[in-house]
Amino acid sequence: MAKGENGRDNMQIDGHEPRQANAVYEEFNANYLKAYYGKLFPHAEMFKWMSYGNDGKHPACDHSYFGRREFSFTLDNDIYLRFQSFNNATELENSIKEKCPVKIDIGPVYSVDPAKRHAYAQSGDNVFTPVERELVFDIDMTDYDDVRYCCSGADVCLDCWPLMTAAIKVIDIALRDDFGFNHILWVYSGRRGVHCWVCDGRARRLTNEQRAAIADYFRVYKGNDNSQKKVSLMGPVLHPFLARSYTEVLRAFFEEKILSGQKLFATAERFEKILETIPDESIASELRGKWMESRRSSIAKEDINVIRWEQLKHLLQSGKHKAQGLRRCVEEIVFSYTYPRLDMEVSKHMNHLLKAPFCVHPKTGRVCVPIDPEHCEEFDPTGVPTLSSLLDELNSGGQGAEIDNELDRTSLGKSVRFFRSSFLQPLLKSCKEDMESSYNRKLQQSKNSLNW
Repeated sequence: MAKGENGRDNMQIDGHEPRQANAVYEEFNANYLKAYYGKLFPHAEMFKWMSYGNDGKHPACDHSYFGRREFSFTLDNDIYLRFQSFNNATELENSIKEKCPVKIDIGPVYSVDPAKRHAYAQSGDNVFTPVERELVFDIDMTDYDDVRYCCSGADVCLDCWPLMTAAIKVIDIALRDDFGFNHILWVYSGRRGVHCWVCDGRARRLTNEQRAAIADYFRVYKGNDNSQKKVSLMGPVLHPFLARSYTEVLRAFFEEKILSGQKLFATAERFEKILETIPDESIASELRGKWMESRRSSIAKEDINVIRWEQLKHLLQSGKHKAQGLRRCVEEIVFSYTYPRLDMEVSKHMNHLLKAPFCVHPKTGRVCVPIDPEHCEEFDPTGVPTLSSLLDELNSGGQGAEIDNELDRTSLGKSVRFFRSSFLQPLLKSCKEDMESSYNRKLQQSKNSLNW
C-alpha cells in the first residue's frame, strides 16, 4: 500500500487513484461507498430480517410482505428518494449498489406496495396505510447537553458515552421484563446516539396509540431549559420499574461514571445547578457555605465531586430531614443526570423512518454497528470500524483472497456475526414457529367449520 506525503496510508480502490485514509470525513467519496456496498454490506441478512420468514415455501408465507416495505435512500447532494420498494433480495442489493446511498432509512410495511401508492390514491380509496412497523426508540446525546460538560452537540467521548450505556440497560431490561419482548436490536447511530428496534410480531403490529402508551411508560424526563426540576417522580414510592432502574443501573452509573467523569461538583456554577433542585433553602445554603469554604482550603486528595455528593446525600437523608420530598431529592438528582431521554415522536408513530443498521455515517465515517446490550458497557464509539479503516483492511489482505472471506478479513465481520447469531437467527426461528402455529390454527378452524 502506498504512503502519502505525510506518511499516512493511501488506499487503492478498484483501480482508482489512491486517496488519503481520512478523506472520507471531509467528503463522502462515492468510490469508498461503492467498495463498501459491493464487498462488505450484509445485503442478504438485511433482506432476511425485513422478510420476517416470508421468503420461504411455507404455505403461510406472505410473498408480498417484503415488497410492501418502504426503504428511503439519501443520495449525495441531499437527493432524497422515499417510498422505494423491492420484490426480492436481488432487487434490493442491486439498487443499493447502483445508487450508492449515503444513508438508508427503513420505514413501515404498508397495506400496498409504496412505490405504487399513487395508483391506489387515484382509485379514491384510502388503502395506502402503514400496517406493520418495528417499535423503535431513538436516543440522542444532544438531548443530554444540559448535564454533560465534556462535549456538546454532535461530539461524544468516553466520559459522556456512559449516558448511552445506562439508557440501553434501563430500556432493554424494561422491554424484556415489563413488556415481554425478546427480539431487540440495539444499534450505534454512527455519531452521537443509539437506536433500538423491537422486532417481535406483537411489537410490529402495535397501533400508534399503543406505541404512545409504551413511550409514555418510559417518560420521566419532563423538564426544559427553564425548569429547575428536570424529572417528575410521582407518589410516595417509586414505580417498580423506576425503583429497579435506580437500584440496578442509574445509581451506580451516576456515582461511578457520571459524577467524576462530568465533574458535577467541581465548580460553583455546576453545583449551584444541583443545589437549585433542593426544595429546602436552609439545606442548600448549608451545603453552599461548606463548599465555598472548602474552595479556599487546601485541595483534598480525594475526588471533590465524590466528597460533595456524599455530603449532600448525608444531609438530605439523615434523621433530621425525614421529609419524603427531601429524601426523594437524591433520587431526582440521579434521574435528572442519568435517566434515558427518548425522542418520543419516533416511538409513537408507525410511519417514522429510522436509519438502517450497517449504514456509514457521512460525518464520522463510522459504521452503524449493533451493540450487545448484555455487554454494552464495553462498547467504545471511538473504536467502531470506519469506512476508511475497513477498506484499508481489505486492501492490506491482498487481492487473491476469496470474496466470501472478505467480510471476515475486516473488523466488521465480528459485528455481522453478532447480528446474525444473536439477533437474526433467533428472530427467524420465532417467526417460523409463529407462522406454523397460525397456519395450523387456521387449518383446525377450517376443519371445525366443515365438521359443523
